[in-house]
Amino acid sequence: MKLGYCLTAAVMASVLGACASPNYPPEAKDAPVAPAVQRQAQQAAMQPVESTKILKRKIAIGRFSNETRYGRTFVRSESGDPLGKQTSDMLASRLVESGAFLVFERPDLDKLVKEQALTGNSGADIVGVDSLILGSLTEFGRSTVTRGGFLSSSKMQKVDAKVEIRLADPKTGHVFFSASGRGSATSEAGDVMGFGSNADYDGSLNDKAIGAAVSDVMNSLVVKLKERPWRTDILKVEGSRLYISGGARQGLKVGDVLTVMRPGDKVKSGQSGFNISLPSAEIATVKVVAQFGESDTDEGSVAELVSGSLAGQPVTSLYIAERKGS
Repeated sequence: MKLGYCLTAAVMASVLGACASPNYPPEAKDAPVAPAVQRQAQQAAMQPVESTKILKRKIAIGRFSNETRYGRTFVRSESGDPLGKQTSDMLASRLVESGAFLVFERPDLDKLVKEQALTGNSGADIVGVDSLILGSLTEFGRSTVTRGGFLSSSKMQKVDAKVEIRLADPKTGHVFFSASGRGSATSEAGDVMGFGSNADYDGSLNDKAIGAAVSDVMNSLVVKLKERPWRTDILKVEGSRLYISGGARQGLKVGDVLTVMRPGDKVKSGQSGFNISLPSAEIATVKVVAQFGESDTDEGSVAELVSGSLAGQPVTSLYIAERKGS
């Protein structure tokens, strides 16, 4: 009797063990990139290369909307776009955190203007930007996959998101760059014979997926920024000494030799309709001897004239460029 009982128990334990750990065949799909990995790649792309000058583009988010069906209702005010606002805020935060841009407020500019009126400021200090970001959340989906065995089950929730952005010149409206980013987030829970965790609705997956997509598109933005030639302007000239915009935060350092350039004439093209600048001319070289300022918006450098001359040149029409080969 005892032997029969032991055999029965052993058989049942074997069956339960087999049912408790079902072996599902692997799915043929691309492994999603974790948000942490995307952020690490983004930070690595933003690290300045030695002796590379970084021109911080003045940028603002002009419009960011939710173009998917998710979160949309028939009864909604013009400002009732929670996913669009969330994505816009995430992108603005990433732009500021990167340290590669000067970010200006546009979506809530009316609130800033009202506050300036209360403080007696007419709003004359609002700065124009070089580029305007226009974008949208173009894909957003949630899926739930349930898997079950004889005595076990599991549920996996997955959210996928995609954002699209465009950079437009606010002066001409010309869109000169576009990029997209994708992100996903998953959560899985399961139980065996009624024991384990329950996979309730996880609303945080929405935020994680959108955040991952925004981080992905940021990589493309930073790469595009580095393609732009570095240049700056002359603030003041005192004899052979020049005060110029830009300092250590843009990659300038004491000892750098820079070029003073006179831009070529602008001629309107009958073919494209755009103004085309003719080649610039080098008129002098300067060497950075000191730096000043405490932030991105007020830093500058002091330079001494090394060769050439600025005599008779309208300083406001000149610009400083990185010397080729330096």
